[in-house]
Amino acid sequence: MSAEKFNLFAFTGKMKVLHLSWMAFFITFMVWFNFAPMLQAIAASLGLEKSEIKTLLILNVALTIPARVVIGMLTDRYGPRIVYSALLAVCAIPCFMFALADTFVQAAIARFMLGFIGAGFVIGIRMVSEWFPANELGTAEGIYGGWGNFGSAAAAFTLPVIAIWFGGDEGWRYAIGLTGLMSLLFSVVYYMNVSDTPKGSTYFKPKNMGAMEVTSKGDFFFLLIMKVPMYAALALLTWKLSPSGVAMLSETTSLLCYVGLVLLFIYEVSHVWKVNKNIFHTPVPEMHQYKFKQVAVLNILYFATFGSELAVVSMLPLFFAETFELTPVVAGMVASAYAFMNLMSRPGGGWLSDKFGRKPTLLILTAGLAVGYLLMSMVDSQWPLWLAVVAAMACSFFVQSGEGAVFAVVPLIKRRLTGQIAGMTGAYGNVGAVTYLTVLSFVDYSTFFLVIAGTAVVGFIALLMMEEPKGHIAEVREDGSVEMISVGHG
Repeated sequence: MSAEKFNLFAFTGKMKVLHLSWMAFFITFMVWFNFAPMLQAIAASLGLEKSEIKTLLILNVALTIPARVVIGMLTDRYGPRIVYSALLAVCAIPCFMFALADTFVQAAIARFMLGFIGAGFVIGIRMVSEWFPANELGTAEGIYGGWGNFGSAAAAFTLPVIAIWFGGDEGWRYAIGLTGLMSLLFSVVYYMNVSDTPKGSTYFKPKNMGAMEVTSKGDFFFLLIMKVPMYAALALLTWKLSPSGVAMLSETTSLLCYVGLVLLFIYEVSHVWKVNKNIFHTPVPEMHQYKFKQVAVLNILYFATFGSELAVVSMLPLFFAETFELTPVVAGMVASAYAFMNLMSRPGGGWLSDKFGRKPTLLILTAGLAVGYLLMSMVDSQWPLWLAVVAAMACSFFVQSGEGAVFAVVPLIKRRLTGQIAGMTGAYGNVGAVTYLTVLSFVDYSTFFLVIAGTAVVGFIALLMMEEPKGHIAEVREDGSVEMISVGHG
């Protein structure tokens, strides 16, 4: 842990690692969301129909659910420096593929593969937790999350301008290719300039690769139950792409996908058993135990916070355009107020957690979240536009501060599993997005907002079971000695 002062304007030691990490995350989000702002130009250029555009939007988030879990495991095993650099370099390839696509199928394959870059977020959570002490961790993770997340808004503002600057109907290809080039170049910058831990610190790795460790029999079954919604979301995506939905997959392919998901789940259950079977005959010493319910509660909260953010960001321009009869450009600008809040809200949520405790902060923010979406469900054309924008921004504050507060707790559960826990919690955000967007395809806007408010209430109830992190996490060094990592208030 680095003892230097927390100075946002410094670019040495832990602050340098923080700045480079949020920049890496910023670039991953810019690449991940690089086509949404130019959808109309891309659709015109490739001759896409409305259903095909919707399919690209779904494919863009599909792979991120399993990717976040896989990337979390790789990060714990090989360290964030290598994994982040590799992700930035490798994902530049599908980005270039998308920029060069001539048909819908080529574009769809590239977009599906690009879902992997949405997992970059998880890597930095572990990196930042290695460099900052518990009493600064919420703020640091909040800055990492909030400023990096702004990559999607930056893409919305800059890429259409770059596309116009390059000119012509093919301008979008240059804009998207440019984000791939940034990703490729920054992978080198990141690799050359960071290390996994401060000098002299140990990087703790999980005992096993392939599944999350749990420390009690009850938690073994709890982990398996919490895996189910992730597979259910992937089945839901398959259904949306099947003949019952946008018909991108044939009946046979859809069936194969369903069978594949069942087999994958069975395979994962066997892995969880292999990693954890010893707890059924040898209890884990108390100092090495952690409670999986902490992870489960954070999963539910991230489902409601980040899940609703991803869903709302993609439908808000349309909501404003239809409700207030605005032009697409004006609606896009008005809706971007929601994303803009990220710069301050997420660090704010983390800072509040550091200051006033993890659980009280989450309780207040989750309650605010429920009220915020309840308010959004009442917005209609009778409202003055400015008031609707204020309501969206207030709602957005609670959503994003809530995300910051969730990830102020994630690194305090079990240090060597931080990547895996962040991966699972992050994946739940995507599960939430898939769920909410599916709900939206069946109901009106008002009901959609009410459903999110309802899940926030469920999150609030679950939160009552969570325990405030306190004391220390015990981790074993390679020489067998035990290091105690403080997680309480300092």
